[in-house]
Amino acid sequence: MSVLGKPVVRAAVYTRKSSDEGLDQEFNSLDAQHEACSAYIASQRHEGWKLIKKRFDDGGISGGTLERPALQSLLTDVDQGLIDMIVVYKIDRLTRSLSDFAKLIDRLEAKGCSFVSVTQSFNTSSSMGRLTLNVLLSFAQFEREVTAERIRDKIAASKKKGMWMGGMVPWGYKVHSDPKMQSIEICEQKSSDIQIVFDLYEQLGCLSKVKRSVDTLWPERNWSRGRIHNILINPIYIGKIKHKTEVYEGLHEAIIEQDQFDRVQELLQAKSVIKRG
Repeated sequence: MSVLGKPVVRAAVYTRKSSDEGLDQEFNSLDAQHEACSAYIASQRHEGWKLIKKRFDDGGISGGTLERPALQSLLTDVDQGLIDMIVVYKIDRLTRSLSDFAKLIDRLEAKGCSFVSVTQSFNTSSSMGRLTLNVLLSFAQFEREVTAERIRDKIAASKKKGMWMGGMVPWGYKVHSDPKMQSIEICEQKSSDIQIVFDLYEQLGCLSKVKRSVDTLWPERNWSRGRIHNILINPIYIGKIKHKTEVYEGLHEAIIEQDQFDRVQELLQAKSVIKRG
């Protein structure tokens, strides 16, 4: 308990300056931030606030990343239950990203630690501060959703143009040697394997028999029936790009002829009908 009968609130000051210009001066921006925050903590002495002597200063580091030495040290102390309140001069000293801010607040709340910005009347230990926080987090959620929508729209538009949008490169292909192409190209060492799988299925008409043949040819691969089936139905091998239910002409070359691909699809469909029947 404090001398005034209030619980002691252990308050830590966090400061950050993006540019390292002026950090070697006797009184720099980090000192100015720390002085202002210390004065605010002193003004809350009647509420039991007590300044932690340890300093958490990140000089010359962008607010666009959470990988900052002093910030990580601060969060470690929070996790260990050594800090009850984090005080900053402005919110953007902590982070410039709303999504990162939301993550930080979740981490602080989990440890019962509050947060205050001395120049923006923002204090999560008060009801108004928590309301402001909820508004900010709502905007953060909105920002994440809008970003996700933009990414989905970009992927859909790119695939419609036949571009390869990343992920595991299908067997028989490799990432295009020209990064500007944003596509894949045939891998000569592996493309013949795909042709063999299609030929085997046309000859044998049975996934289990194809698997046995494949295991004999390439015992080290241990391809499952499921993987073989996925190869046989993948339109990537006829030079196309699939996005959800739509199939578009790809920028890459086909390994399998359209006629053979169609025959294999008919065989697979016929087997499926027989099984259901």
